[in-house]
Amino acid sequence: MKKTKLGLWCVLGVWLALMAGPLWAQRVVFINPGKKDEAYWAAAAQSMQAAARSLGQSLEVFYAEREHLRALAFARELVARAPSERPDYAVFSNDYGTGAELLRIFEGSGIRCFLAFSKPPPDGPSGAGRPREHFKHWVGSLEPRAEDAGYLTARALIEKGRAARAQAPDGKLHLLAIAGDRSTTASVLRNEGMRRAVREAGDVLLVQEVYADWSREKATEQATWLWQRHPHAKLVWAGNDLMAFGAMAAWEQRGGTPGKTAWFSGINTSSEAMAALKSGRLAALAGGHFITGAWALVMIHDHHHGHDFADEGLALERSMFTLFNERTADVFLARFGPSAEPVDYRRYSKVLNPQVRRYEFGFAQLLR
Repeated sequence: MKKTKLGLWCVLGVWLALMAGPLWAQRVVFINPGKKDEAYWAAAAQSMQAAARSLGQSLEVFYAEREHLRALAFARELVARAPSERPDYAVFSNDYGTGAELLRIFEGSGIRCFLAFSKPPPDGPSGAGRPREHFKHWVGSLEPRAEDAGYLTARALIEKGRAARAQAPDGKLHLLAIAGDRSTTASVLRNEGMRRAVREAGDVLLVQEVYADWSREKATEQATWLWQRHPHAKLVWAGNDLMAFGAMAAWEQRGGTPGKTAWFSGINTSSEAMAALKSGRLAALAGGHFITGAWALVMIHDHHHGHDFADEGLALERSMFTLFNERTADVFLARFGPSAEPVDYRRYSKVLNPQVRRYEFGFAQLLR
């Protein structure tokens, strides 16, 4: 009888410790590659803050402001802290190809690393390899299946072009592609998804592909001379919403009307993008992947409490993108707007929900 009671008290003690949070809380740092006023990266940080509060974690966010050297400086600053002041985990991405160097900086510091949003290619020149291979403190990674975003938006854009009969004199739809950058894995994969949609279409000509470094202003400048070179191009695929808006501005400067005389696609879930989709200015919009960092915190929570996600894999790539329409845009704005109820991320934890056998990290489930 005494042993039974003792066992029950032990189970209860563990459960209370998990529920209490602070005694078992993980200290996490997120090195955000974007800007504080950049809608996508601000949303990513906000969702991570919400997840951290839900899971009883502390989260510190550093913004690199799209300057990759600043991200490296943040890592060196964290390593230079006294051991008792260092975080338990650092979350960062491979934007601008910095992932491997960040792993090297954290080597030997006792800080466990988790790559979210993008990771270095396992067999690439960076030498990063795979999680827990060359860098034992690199516990894992989680990426949205970036190719989905490029494919979904390009396919929907092509369908709009066909419906509008926007073919060039040669009978084909001429498409311009304004991509992000050449080194970030997510950018490369989005481009591959776009090209796959073009190949499948058969009646689309990708007349030129440029890189605008995710910048609205640079996309405006590039689109201006792109149309001078390719005046029959009426479809513009963009790797994010900001570049789509930049290309729209260039089209309007030529006297055109987005959604009526040329058609544009974008990726991300900014309020501006949702409004543009609802008004018809954007022909196609995919997003939801900003939630990747929040899902990463769920995995970190479980890892910290003894439930290793290795049973599903150390480098997870999951479908997270959804193609929005007017209805789901309204649902998104209601559920993720300023006055929305916070998401309960505890329900997705395997530690807190032993019945969960597989992480379900799709975004569409949050719009039901």
